[in-house]
Amino acid sequence: MGKKIKNKDIAARLGLSGTLVSLVLNNKADQHGIKKETQERVLSVARQMGYFAAAGEKGETVPVEEKPGIIGMIVPSMNDPFIYEITPYLQKAFSSIGLGFSVFTRDPDDMRFNRMTTSLKKFFSGMILVGNAADDTVIRALNRDFYPMVLLEKTVKRMRLNTVCSDRIAGSNVVTEHLMSMRLKNLLIISGEESATYDKEILDELKTSTKKSKGFESVSFTVARVPRAGEKFDFSQIENFLRPPHRCDAIIVINSSLVFPLCLALQEKNIRIPQDVALISMEDGIGFDLLGTPVTRLRKPLAAMSLKVANIIWSEVKNQGKSKYKRQVNMAPELLIRSSCGSYLK
Repeated sequence: MGKKIKNKDIAARLGLSGTLVSLVLNNKADQHGIKKETQERVLSVARQMGYFAAAGEKGETVPVEEKPGIIGMIVPSMNDPFIYEITPYLQKAFSSIGLGFSVFTRDPDDMRFNRMTTSLKKFFSGMILVGNAADDTVIRALNRDFYPMVLLEKTVKRMRLNTVCSDRIAGSNVVTEHLMSMRLKNLLIISGEESATYDKEILDELKTSTKKSKGFESVSFTVARVPRAGEKFDFSQIENFLRPPHRCDAIIVINSSLVFPLCLALQEKNIRIPQDVALISMEDGIGFDLLGTPVTRLRKPLAAMSLKVANIIWSEVKNQGKSKYKRQVNMAPELLIRSSCGSYLK
């Protein structure tokens, strides 16, 4: 039997009074004019701390009715390290507040998804839309119907929606500062061919950040196709950038899926990392520390992002998509410095 969670424990976690927490948990908050946002915070933390589960074990009446349901996460592809790395954190976050969680894959080019949204709305209590899993038309339709949703790693201009994203500006700045500290002067930035449109925002941030630094002699951009299973990276896509007069001394890879094939291609050409060219990835990837030369990369705060997503979507479900507050949350990533672009170059 779990430890009983008391009102004062929840109050201490939130920095609120025990009386206020008691009023919320006993459905008396509205009578005393407690703000909806404060009520949502109290109930969310109470669920995460196991308040309702502990009460149920002791056979006590749970003072606040739990909201049942399943949250669906719509993703463009499961072949993305970010998706399968953040999924366990989201699973844990939703489990802690009594909500089910399921992942649904959608091809961004499949227009049938627009017709499927009606069925998905009936099955899921709310949705998380990741990246380019849904176009602006679908998002506007869901928003118009007050459907509970959160955009993860995606923003829609001219619309105020709940979004949780890694801070691209902060990420670009920390990468630029690190490259400057390594005294690297000639940069090549590579983006995946299929995701070039989606990557435009982070490319623009990198352009701005490197231009402001005024410490680089040249910054080049190119697009490369991510090889399919059994294929090799097409070295001709970057060959010109590794020879004079355009020879780069550092490569920034936007998409983690390009890192492994690129490393293999460089190895086959006897181009050493980091002795001949440094390498840094704007995304984390499983196994990056197991490579012969571990990869320097940005890591998103997965646990913090998951908790924020869970709290926002639970609030939206509770308020039937009509929550007064729409939150735009940006969380700074962490730079993991490894030997592919690290102290070895100093």
